[in-house]
Amino acid sequence: MRISKALAAGTSALLAAALCTATAAPAAAEPRHRPSKPLADHVLFLALDGFDAEYVGDAPMPNLDKLLRRGGLATSTGVMTSITNPSWSSVATGAWPERHRNTAYWYDAESGTARGQQREMAVPTIGQAVREQGGTILSAQWFTLQNYGTAYGDPEGIYTQPGGACPRRVDDAVAVLEGRPVDSGGTAVTAPKIPDLIAVYCDTLDSIGHDGGAEDPRIPEALRMIDEQIGRLVEAVQEAGIYGRTTFVITGDHGMTTFTGGLNTEVVEAVAEAGYKLEYLGSGQRPAPDTDAVMVVGGVGSLHLVGDAAGSRRAERRIAAALRDVPHVRAVYDERDQRRMRMSPNHGELVVEPEPGWSLGAAPASPKGSHGSTGDLRVPLVIAGAGVRPHAAAWRPRHVDVAPTMAALLGIRPPSGVQGRVLGEVLQRRH
Repeated sequence: MRISKALAAGTSALLAAALCTATAAPAAAEPRHRPSKPLADHVLFLALDGFDAEYVGDAPMPNLDKLLRRGGLATSTGVMTSITNPSWSSVATGAWPERHRNTAYWYDAESGTARGQQREMAVPTIGQAVREQGGTILSAQWFTLQNYGTAYGDPEGIYTQPGGACPRRVDDAVAVLEGRPVDSGGTAVTAPKIPDLIAVYCDTLDSIGHDGGAEDPRIPEALRMIDEQIGRLVEAVQEAGIYGRTTFVITGDHGMTTFTGGLNTEVVEAVAEAGYKLEYLGSGQRPAPDTDAVMVVGGVGSLHLVGDAAGSRRAERRIAAALRDVPHVRAVYDERDQRRMRMSPNHGELVVEPEPGWSLGAAPASPKGSHGSTGDLRVPLVIAGAGVRPHAAAWRPRHVDVAPTMAALLGIRPPSGVQGRVLGEVLQRRH
């Protein structure tokens, strides 16, 4: 079977459907998830940072093709903002950013400083759910579970030593499957048994995409390398004698968009013409005393009113109108828009999104890649193996559906903050 790029079609329709589903699912109507008979003894989760849906079909992936005979491939929808840590937090918790509160690139009024990415989450992860119900975990550098179900030196929740490329992290998973010790924060740790949940994190695609853009010629080779690692993991699972009892889940956190233009000067000038002073802040920076608004950029810009303008609806309306008139600004989302998209409440009064090909920062010397916008939400989702119907693809899956589905496969209660659904259409019926 050849994976086709046709699966990547329909951006607008998919995004509209995902946001409609999100809006139509308030907390009171969230589905209840109860533990049931497990469909799998183990889940092996491969987290591919920057795995854009458009990459599907860019290189032959025979190991993935073979795996898909025992499951299916769908295009999944992420969360806003489509930045690494908030996105993986939704995958791990089954909750939207409105609930898990992990936020990237925003201004913290309490400390008076801009913040970049963080790891704090307000609700438990799938890792914590597994541990609380007697299960064991290995996280080979999927940092989202560090101290949220795994930790250095913990044999029942192993988190491996930092560093290394994708093959090095797969080495750790293979070692644990073979019963060998791994380096966990400088301590050699051996799992007491094959973990119920094995997570492996690879960020090669993300690194290449940021460096050279979404069309970087190195992408196909990186996909071939990832396919080799999938083959290694499948072989190790087979050698461990658990292939028939293991489910494989593979997905990304966000897509990638190439940009060549920058809008920082135009944005500052537009806000000035509206009568306010805007200041761009990097992580850890504080605004000047006469600043009226700060912008913290991570793909999109989180704009916060400060100083004398703080809390001013008039300032918010005037600045929003000015920014909407800036060429190559795609959208300006106010707080109502942000609630509709179930974004973190830590963002500012306005979130500014540039058009594809443009950055809110300075223009780069050569094409670069970024993510964070509504155009970077689409990623592949593979679910295959034990408990999965052959050739079955999930219907409109989202980041928030991954954790409850993994919990259903393992027959455990999902994380307590879950807002997604079990992708039951791809699961085999329990007998």
